[in-house]
Amino acid sequence: MNAITIESAIASAGTGRFQRRLIGVFGLVWAADAMQVLAVGFTAPSIARSFGLSVPQALQTGTVFFLGMLFGAWGFGRLADRFGRRRVLIVTVLLDAVFGLLSGVAPSFSILQLFRFLTGLAVGGTLPVDYAMMAEFLPADRRGRWLVGLEAFWALGTLVLSLVTWALVTAGVEAPWRWVFAINAAPALIGIGLRLWIPESPFHLLRTGRGEEAKTVIDRVALANGRAPAAGTLIARVQGRTSMKALFAGALGRRTLLILVAWLLVSVAYYGVFAWLPSRLVGQGYGFVRGQGFLVLVALAQLPGYALAAWGVEVWGRKPTLIAFLGLSALGCIFYVLAGTPALIASATLTMSFALLGTWGALYAFTPELYPTALRATGMGVAGAVARFGGLLAPSAVGLIVAQSFGTAIAFFAVLLALSLVAVAFLDVETRKQALT
Repeated sequence: MNAITIESAIASAGTGRFQRRLIGVFGLVWAADAMQVLAVGFTAPSIARSFGLSVPQALQTGTVFFLGMLFGAWGFGRLADRFGRRRVLIVTVLLDAVFGLLSGVAPSFSILQLFRFLTGLAVGGTLPVDYAMMAEFLPADRRGRWLVGLEAFWALGTLVLSLVTWALVTAGVEAPWRWVFAINAAPALIGIGLRLWIPESPFHLLRTGRGEEAKTVIDRVALANGRAPAAGTLIARVQGRTSMKALFAGALGRRTLLILVAWLLVSVAYYGVFAWLPSRLVGQGYGFVRGQGFLVLVALAQLPGYALAAWGVEVWGRKPTLIAFLGLSALGCIFYVLAGTPALIASATLTMSFALLGTWGALYAFTPELYPTALRATGMGVAGAVARFGGLLAPSAVGLIVAQSFGTAIAFFAVLLALSLVAVAFLDVETRKQALT
């Protein structure tokens, strides 16, 4: 029987029903993760009332959540490369659901902080596993748009959270934070059973010497998509290095450092714009930016950003699309300086929502393709950890800058995004239509 490469076997299996199910399962939990991450801004005031705290004290739930995500992204990414994607993705979603639900019934603030840390640990772990695994079930010529499509579920989670909190506030529910945490955990709870359907990644199976199992999985993909399985035996791969040191060695190390710079700076700018900036605008008389109806519009503005990114990564390429969105995001900061009316402030915020979420879509599509199978989940995990560090760093870093002036803070965000653009420009690779290694 003829020998075939895993790339040609996956290309022969194509995309269809199997990948639609896969993105549905991953997307459900990704939307839930968005709700968990963004919940801190919606829940802090009611948490403060429930436990007799100030709002800044209640916001500590967000700090411990991000700290959990930092450790979860790094730790679970390493585990996924060593022991397989499937086991880790089931464990992370189970922990996400359990501790997310327990957060809603926490009897004290200290216990709530513990549950939010553990929820963050699980949510951080879903990032490297989901994206590594999704990439490994897709042919090279369609991988980019599907990966951006998975990231677009973030906008869906943002929209659902906005509508849920709007409904709870309108209904005058007592302690709405408990309902928010319970509802946020529901998609992950559903996702536990659905993830049992997902087979192990064929790339991981082949790398660890289980070629027959890998071929069986790819045949299953082909049959689900209505195609005949490719004939032949998969060519065995030489097992790659899985040590953290390999991530930062040689040419791969240069790529890692540059892409991590982009993740860090984009994260600080993103959380600065959408966490710090609204509070500042409210203080200047633009209270509508915290209104539930406007937050729905902000979520909807993300969708065309993702759509353009999904088109761009396949037509222009990953790197040019990411550079274009970073440039647009940096220019979008200028609108805030020029804006002086509610209509212009609203337009600037919606523009930034479009541009920054398109940036994230291209970044998530590009990053897993930079790494070999042995280090793909680890690379995504380190990127996720760096992003969470950026989220933790943003309040203190922005606080120092904002003490100067509003314009200085806006310029700071623009410079961060411009430096991210430079880092991406120095990357020595374009992965559009390139086979995974």
